Amino acid sequence: MNKMLSPKLEKFLNFIQRFTLMNGQSPSYEEIMTSLGFGSLGTVNWYVKTLEDKGHLSRIKGPNGKRALILNQNEHITSTMARLPLLGLIAAGEPIEALENPEMVDVPSSLLHPDHYVLQVKGDSMIEEQIHDGDFIVAKKTSIARSGQIVVAIINGEATLKCYMPSSNGVELHARNPNFPIIKIDPTDDFRINGVLLYSFRNYLN
Repeated sequence: MNKMLSPKLEKFLNFIQRFTLMNGQSPSYEEIMTSLGFGSLGTVNWYVKTLEDKGHLSRIKGPNGKRALILNQNEHITSTMARLPLLGLIAAGEPIEALENPEMVDVPSSLLHPDHYVLQVKGDSMIEEQIHDGDFIVAKKTSIARSGQIVVAIINGEATLKCYMPSSNGVELHARNPNFPIIKIDPTDDFRINGVLLYSFRNYLN
């Protein structure tokens, strides 16, 4: 238990963590209100603002962002640790080759799953999602994603971390940094999704 938080605030953080792990995205305010039995969205906003002010929670898409809540790295509620494989580097810039690496890294035990793995980010094209050069990400292995999800994309054998934006005109991969161009997937490209983002970490818990 985090002694700095009341039981109600801990319950709020625990719900966000569990929901994100199960669904691959954070809950909406409406889902939080319904699941936790709050009487209004204003109550949800009070909890979010309180936890944000205390440094436990972030809204990665700004105050009005939907499904934008993330637990800050050092504020995972679980106290036990587990290990996941660090498979190598992934570009948050131009695509680079993924590095196979058997090294294991410590993560909160709630993230332990056979389909989860860790990559280290190289580059700063995702900084508007608070993902910086040198950060680690935990991804869930999957070959499909919803529009707008952050994915581990493989393009002609190289891996990159980008926002997946499919349309009737084809697939685009968007950075979250205005200094980086949109990557448009050509029909001749060997393209696949190798995972979706669950969490990003600046430093792992010891």
